[in-house]
Amino acid sequence: MKYYAFQVRSRGEEKFIRFFKALHPEVPFGLYFPQRRLDIRRRGKIRQSVAAVFPGYIFVEINDQEGEDILVHQWAFRRTEGFFRFLKSNQNIIPLADRDLELVLHFIKKAGPVAGISRVYFNENARIVVTEGPLMGLEGKIIKVDKRKGRAKIKLDLYDDSFSIDLAFEVIGALEHR
Repeated sequence: MKYYAFQVRSRGEEKFIRFFKALHPEVPFGLYFPQRRLDIRRRGKIRQSVAAVFPGYIFVEINDQEGEDILVHQWAFRRTEGFFRFLKSNQNIIPLADRDLELVLHFIKKAGPVAGISRVYFNENARIVVTEGPLMGLEGKIIKVDKRKGRAKIKLDLYDDSFSIDLAFEVIGALEHR
C-alpha cells in the first residue's frame, strides 16, 4: 500500500470526499480524513466536538497489487471543488514514507476514524503513562499536559510542516493500571 497526501480547504475535508466519490465512483482509492473527539466546556456546559487531526489534509491509499498510480488519476482530484495541491507539490507527487507514514497510519489504522479518549495515569515522577487510546505510542511527542481539561498537546510533523493538536485523556486511578 502507498499513501499520498493532498491539501484541501480547511473544514471542507468531508465535503471534498463526498463530492469526489459522487463525481468519480469508479476510482478505487481509499480516502481518509482522521479526526479527534474533544469535550469542550463553555459557560459551564460540556459538549463533544469533533475536529481534524490534520486540518486541511486528506490521505489516499493506493493498493500496489492493482498497479494504480496517483498520476493516472491526479486530474480527478484536481477537478474536484476544494482541492489545493498534492504534497510535496503538484509537480513532485511522492508517497508518504518513514516517520510521516507511521504518523498517518497511527491515526488511520490504530486510532480509527475518530480518535477517542485515551486512558492514562501519572507515575510517581508525575509523568504521564498511556495505557490505551490514540495517545499510545505518541508519549514522546507530548509537549504539554492540562490535567484539569483532560488534554495533552502533542507536536506532529508532516513533511516539513510542524503543528500541535490537543488529544483528550481521562485519568485512571494508580491501582487500576496494574
